[in-house]
Amino acid sequence: MVNNLFKIFAVVFILISCNNDMKKLNNLKNETSPYLLQHVENPVNWNPWDTKYLNKAKKENKLVIVSIGYASCHWCHVMERESFQDSTVAELMNDKFISIKVDREERPDIDQVYMNAIQLITGSGGWPLNVITLPDGRPIWGGTYFSKDQWTSALKQISEIYEAEPEKFISYADRVQEGINALNIVESKSNSFENIDVKKYSELLLNNIDEEFGGFKGAPKFMMPNNLQFLLRYSFQESKEDSKNKILSTLDMMAYGGIFDHIEGGFSRYSTDERWHIPHFEKMLYDNGQLMSLYSIGYQISNKDLYKETVYKIHEYISSEMKDISGGYYSSLDADSKLEDGSYAEGEYYLWEKEKLKELIVNDFDLFSKYYNVNEYGFWETENKYVLIKSIPDIEFINNNNLDKQLFYQMKSEWINKLKKARKNKKKPSLDYKIITSWNGLMISGYVDAYKSFNDDIFKNEAIEAGEFIYSNLKKRDGGLFHNYVNGKSKINGYLEDYAAVIQASLDLYEITLNQIWIERALELSEYVLDNFSGLNSELFYFTSKDDEDLISRSIEFRDNVIPSSNSIMAKNLFRLYHYFDKQEYLEKAKKMCLSVTEEFETYPSGYTNWFDLIYNLKSNYYEVAIVGENSIDQVKKINLKYIPNKLIIGSKSENNLPLLKNRYVEGKTLIYVCVNKACKMPTESLEEAISLIKY
Repeated sequence: MVNNLFKIFAVVFILISCNNDMKKLNNLKNETSPYLLQHVENPVNWNPWDTKYLNKAKKENKLVIVSIGYASCHWCHVMERESFQDSTVAELMNDKFISIKVDREERPDIDQVYMNAIQLITGSGGWPLNVITLPDGRPIWGGTYFSKDQWTSALKQISEIYEAEPEKFISYADRVQEGINALNIVESKSNSFENIDVKKYSELLLNNIDEEFGGFKGAPKFMMPNNLQFLLRYSFQESKEDSKNKILSTLDMMAYGGIFDHIEGGFSRYSTDERWHIPHFEKMLYDNGQLMSLYSIGYQISNKDLYKETVYKIHEYISSEMKDISGGYYSSLDADSKLEDGSYAEGEYYLWEKEKLKELIVNDFDLFSKYYNVNEYGFWETENKYVLIKSIPDIEFINNNNLDKQLFYQMKSEWINKLKKARKNKKKPSLDYKIITSWNGLMISGYVDAYKSFNDDIFKNEAIEAGEFIYSNLKKRDGGLFHNYVNGKSKINGYLEDYAAVIQASLDLYEITLNQIWIERALELSEYVLDNFSGLNSELFYFTSKDDEDLISRSIEFRDNVIPSSNSIMAKNLFRLYHYFDKQEYLEKAKKMCLSVTEEFETYPSGYTNWFDLIYNLKSNYYEVAIVGENSIDQVKKINLKYIPNKLIIGSKSENNLPLLKNRYVEGKTLIYVCVNKACKMPTESLEEAISLIKY
């Protein structure tokens, strides 16, 4: 009887406990974002972004906390553990505020609005981004990471002032709103391309290059692939050998650095130091896609084996860690790793203790330690931890140590395999498994550039598969795009960045396949953009479509950053489509977009390098290379091996009605036409002769 009663009591206890656990889940429980789901068991009553929660705030006259982050963000995790998991902090937040959690990668539109606000209020920004707003969503205070004490103190003070004198915050919110609106007013200082001196702006950027370690001076250092890619082009086209070597040296140092994972491949997000040694350890898809492009182009210019090796190692990482079975690519790997005691440490997966390395590399440790700098140069911090970093080219290391080249590379391969195996015993950082349309577009372009440089079908196949994934899974019934894809579902309307990157990827795919469906798809999406994203008082496109919900401001993204701005990519897309389809209105639109963003060129040139790239094409000769005939694909492969930044490829095996191909097919021949401004030279069957007609 006692045993039976005990069993009944135990069952009841378990049921009550399970029920209590269920109650602990907040309103994020039905979300798909890995970042939001990381907060689902917080005692904070988190809500996803939804107008109904802003309406609730208005009804209850409560201030709103908008907390924005992403899954691989280290300091986001720190603040969650310190504050959002704390019951006393949660009690304060739940009592005085309506709290909303946002994944910035899912909702870049919301992130843009509040990042602009906080940069206006504080002069800086970053993530986690924590903003307090009025019930209507207008911001009044915020910042990035706060300690528990800082956070609670701020919340108490702000809630007390709001209850006593709400008009103070209302007045301040009005001024902030005016500032946010002003950021989206784009006024040109130029009405002619003649006044735009791209060379001058390029030199300003080059003067800021760190000549010892590469990259832009100071720390932390972001890789800024678009900046570097443009400066490579500028240096190449202007025959500036010193400038070119500056940029190639940057590529060397980044590939040598700890920011690059020498074991499993892939780059981390940025370096915390000047010499690219200690990264912020998260690995982002968008970085690696763009860096694949950069190193592929670097190889075309320099023929450096280091760049080829780097591209293949990026592919190794992407294909093994970031690729979904559907053909799309995941977003990121976290910076933090879970330790055996349940705590978390940034970068733990990538760090090595010297004694552990000695156990793994028994016979060649001295050589290994020289190569990867398991010494003062490679030392990270206390506890004898190292991040592997190279300091000299392989050939120099081989010569300095009197090594046989083939035997050394065999030895290096064995080292890497041993360290890969050892890593399997470590807890891998968590994966953000959502698939973002725009970042997949950037990855496709990276694979296309790799295929152009190395003529390896593995890159072409990856690019085509990902392209077909997007059009099969992320295309909406109305012809538009979705922004994300998680577990077979898409629910967020596409942003301008999605259209811009996918159109660019489609145009890139055409240039390696000559399959016309890709440029037709690009044209269709561009028409959708013109119909749904056009600005009323600006030549630029809005970041959100006309069908998206109204936020406190409708953003226009035009400054290039780590990722080029959606407007600069879109302007380049329209320029390319003009050439393919002879759509004069597209050319005029691209020109007007360029002229509308000139105001900051001199003061902030790093924010406009993708625009400069287009202006280069608009101001100088831009070549249309039309290849028609049975061997057109083979000729395309050959011409793509050569770095020619001011050209566009179009071609067909047979008769074709595209403007640049019409009436140019001759049976039994493969003819190459080199054209400028619709004027074509006499066709030739010689690729060498065709290339000789292209001038920089």
